[in-house]
Amino acid sequence: MNYSIFIVKVVQGPEQSFFDDETTVTEMLVQFPQYLSKDFSEIFQISIWGNLAHDAAKYYSINDYLIIEGYLSLRDNILFNQTLEIDKHIEFTVMKLYPFLLENKMPVSLDKLEEFPF
Repeated sequence: MNYSIFIVKVVQGPEQSFFDDETTVTEMLVQFPQYLSKDFSEIFQISIWGNLAHDAAKYYSINDYLIIEGYLSLRDNILFNQTLEIDKHIEFTVMKLYPFLLENKMPVSLDKLEEFPF
């Protein structure tokens, strides 16, 4: 396993699942931000476990940029089309998660700023 840190963009909103032992996992599709080559985009799934999964499902949505820290692995993706194909796909298990750039978040109003002495 490889411990890695990436900046990613959320392309599909978080989906939260619960297990019988009250363990929570949140999964979402993300991609690496591309600035130079617009025709290439690698989309992969991240999995977030435990208490961090609740926060991810609550606070993050599509078009948010996140800093993710965790373990990167390659998994076999078996496709059962007309022929049996084995393809590799990226899977990332998140250990730490930080907001980088959040979309559609309401800024603090100017009225509330007056309450804070600077």
